[in-house]
Amino acid sequence: MVILEIIIIINGLHYFPVGAPLRVTLALFLCAWHRSHIYAQSFSRTGSAGSTMDSVKTAKPAAGPIRRETLHHGVVAELRTMILSGELRPGSRVPEIQLCGHLGVSRTPLREALRILAAEGLVELRPHRGAVVTPIDPNEIAAVFEVMEALEALAGELACRRGTEEEFAELDRLHARLHAQFDAGDRLAYFMTNRQIHAWIVAMARNPSLEATYSGFASKILRARSLANYDADRWRDSLMEHDGFMAALRRRDAATAGRLLADHCCHTTAAVLNALNGSEDSLQNSARGRLPP
Repeated sequence: MVILEIIIIINGLHYFPVGAPLRVTLALFLCAWHRSHIYAQSFSRTGSAGSTMDSVKTAKPAAGPIRRETLHHGVVAELRTMILSGELRPGSRVPEIQLCGHLGVSRTPLREALRILAAEGLVELRPHRGAVVTPIDPNEIAAVFEVMEALEALAGELACRRGTEEEFAELDRLHARLHAQFDAGDRLAYFMTNRQIHAWIVAMARNPSLEATYSGFASKILRARSLANYDADRWRDSLMEHDGFMAALRRRDAATAGRLLADHCCHTTAAVLNALNGSEDSLQNSARGRLPP
């Protein structure tokens, strides 16, 4: 496990902001930047819905056993995608035997992967029941979003004042990629890039307390965002909101950027809670109709 953690941290360094000092703990690297790296692998394919907790049907048939040199990353990425796509439902048991057969691995690497996902809050390791996909509480999600709205506003204001030209150039690159993924209808890739953009803005703020707090809260609402069943209009509106706060950031208009980021978070909150408080059918179909905030 020590070797695995070192590999994870080294890979995560690729996403640390250009020129930013090393000012957060290694745990924050694991919780924030490395997850972005792994999501890039996870979201390279789309998921499918409709499987039961004891009958796993993956979005893409396995091409064969995962190669040994990528065993840990491959198992973690596969399980994370199944959870975020809704294929493994909130509150359902993780069927270890079926997953071992599908992935071509023994229970040891599978359980190591489950421990990583438990640290991310995606699964719970329960005595005598094994791993269970963490349930989602709409009331908790609503409370977290209230805090996130304020954090987004503060991050936008500070990023305008403290961001470097190189960091703004990277932000422009990510925004261009977001548009390309929207045009291609690549929802999962869009979702991953969207998270990178918001995390990048927070890092540009150069406030260790803000960054650590944001990372912790963002992980709590990650799956709620991925499960929410947005319609096409909301996706388009979300992209337009990104255009708005990006323009303010480029002008280094701190007040406007902060307000637009807060508004964007508020609109996302409404869409997520509407989905979570909706019918069971909405959650079951979320992986087919999911659009990222």
